[in-house]
Amino acid sequence: MNRLHHAHLFASDLDASVAWYCTMLGGEVAYDGEFGGARNVFMRIGSGRLHFYDQPPRGDTRDVTSAVHHLGYQSDDLVGLVAHMRGQGAEFRSDIREFGSWRYIMCGAPDGVLLELFQADLADLPPELAEYFG
Repeated sequence: MNRLHHAHLFASDLDASVAWYCTMLGGEVAYDGEFGGARNVFMRIGSGRLHFYDQPPRGDTRDVTSAVHHLGYQSDDLVGLVAHMRGQGAEFRSDIREFGSWRYIMCGAPDGVLLELFQADLADLPPELAEYFG
């Protein structure tokens, strides 16, 4: 079986990053320990997975210097998620942007990671998109 399994992120403050993803997005730590010669934390967030490596990001995190633009996080209740995150101190670049059956908002996460939080109304999408996001 071949499949994309996870994204692996550097963390300048591993405990703070793990706490942020748990508090803001409901992440659950599956493993926290030595792996590959360094402390790693493997986390489930919904049906997705993120891995964190106890090492600061390379370069200036204020500059977009990598091929990764953002991580996408799908929610069934975007308004509720954003309200929860704002209540926990999260800052957003704008309000939720609406595009009919699609809505999203961008949020900064620790170490300059950009998150796209989105919600899609599957019944209103073309079949190939409904299948992809369903």
